Amino acid sequence: MTDDTRGRWHRWLSEGDRAVFARVAAHHWPAGDRFLPRLTHSANHGRLWFGVAAGLWAFGGARGRRAATRGVASLALASATVNTLGKRSVRRDRPIIDAVPHLRRAKRQPTTTSFPSGHSASAAAFAVGVALESRPWGTLLAPIAAAVAFSRVYTGVHYPSDVVAGAALGAGAAYAVRGLVPSRHQLPPPARPRGDAPALPAGEGLFVVVNPLSGAMPHRADPVRQLRAALPKAEIVRHDPDRAPLTTVLETAARDAAERGGALGVVGGDGTVSAAATVALQYGVPLAVLPGGTFNHFASDLGVEDIQDVRAAVTRGEAVRVDVGRLTPSEGPGALREPTYFLNTFSLGSYPELVRLRGHWSPRIGGPAATLLGVAHVLRTSRPVRAVVNGVPRSMWLLFAGNGAYRSVGLAPVRRYDLADGLLDVRVAHGGRFARTRLVAAALTGALARSPVYAAARPRRLRVSGLPTGTHMAYDGEVAPAPPAFVIDKAEEALIVYRPVPD
Repeated sequence: MTDDTRGRWHRWLSEGDRAVFARVAAHHWPAGDRFLPRLTHSANHGRLWFGVAAGLWAFGGARGRRAATRGVASLALASATVNTLGKRSVRRDRPIIDAVPHLRRAKRQPTTTSFPSGHSASAAAFAVGVALESRPWGTLLAPIAAAVAFSRVYTGVHYPSDVVAGAALGAGAAYAVRGLVPSRHQLPPPARPRGDAPALPAGEGLFVVVNPLSGAMPHRADPVRQLRAALPKAEIVRHDPDRAPLTTVLETAARDAAERGGALGVVGGDGTVSAAATVALQYGVPLAVLPGGTFNHFASDLGVEDIQDVRAAVTRGEAVRVDVGRLTPSEGPGALREPTYFLNTFSLGSYPELVRLRGHWSPRIGGPAATLLGVAHVLRTSRPVRAVVNGVPRSMWLLFAGNGAYRSVGLAPVRRYDLADGLLDVRVAHGGRFARTRLVAAALTGALARSPVYAAARPRRLRVSGLPTGTHMAYDGEVAPAPPAFVIDKAEEALIVYRPVPD
């Protein structure tokens, strides 16, 4: 293309851009005059989208939380790209707004360059990011995002091409985030070993224990009412801690299920589900898991997110076999105790203290805020734990063992794609001079795998001994005194869990 041809194209696009801008400026839309300036102001600095994300996190269940996280991450990437590359590369002046009525103009005119539109990029990034995780929520947000983008032209602060380019950049940012962190439906769990479980039409033979202390079902619905609607013949028991311990209630339900050839069901968070798994193993009955806590990691990794998933699996008798983590004391007074089972994670060091603090504060300030405060407190006050790990003396800020291999973002384990891989996901944060600072720096710079203060392995067995008296351990959100020496391994494919099995 010659310089003359490029010049003609540039003039044609520029004239068309200004013509469309002039037509929008001349159009009088009474509803828009009142609504769009307020909408565009609410989207300043992403306030509108952060508010939507907070609502999704609080009321949207597991899918809503994932969608909110993906939307905010996409918005952050789009905003950074617009401000560091887009506006510095194309220094386009803002439109002349003489033709735009005063009623529609922004209270404060932007001082940055016009191309591309940051508001449009943020709107598209958030809406597309949410849609990639949850299509229904994305569909609801699409008109709002489109209105924000149009408002930038309607209030006179951008040309139409600024908005189109910004929206394209925002959508691209959402897809870039998905490329880095695939959405859940992109990477379905691999085919796990199928388990033999009875089909229970309408839930007949299913004995469900509901732990109201674990939190609420998604969307804060009453779990008992949802269960009775979806599985009307199931036996439902709401646990009352003033009458009997949770384990006693679970054992009674499991015993009844075994006598009827049925299954044990549980509504609760990870700690409650872990206790139910132990009882289900003891009585040899399948387990139906209904997420109902602040964190539902096992149910999420299993692929069960709501009552409809459970109903479909229970009524058709679809189930899989999963591994169960097992801690067995190997010496000292605790050596004769029964094994402790866990479905998700086990840890020593700073994490048990974080779990304790989160459990103490979350009823008052909520789970996420309690977690952040707990992390700050632990980083400031915790001390390393000394122990012998597989025969080697260690000083550790953290010893983590996951029931199965986790995908991770930095230090944080995120998700498992196979719950029957026979492996432990072991991670150790070593103690030493400036160990915490070096560990955080390595995680932030992506150099964690090369850091001398961090080690990771995926063995089938782990031996720990020499723990000081008073050391605590955490497993599946519960905190308890740790035995002085123990072995961690897995009961492979030991637990049968209901889950819809794709064809």
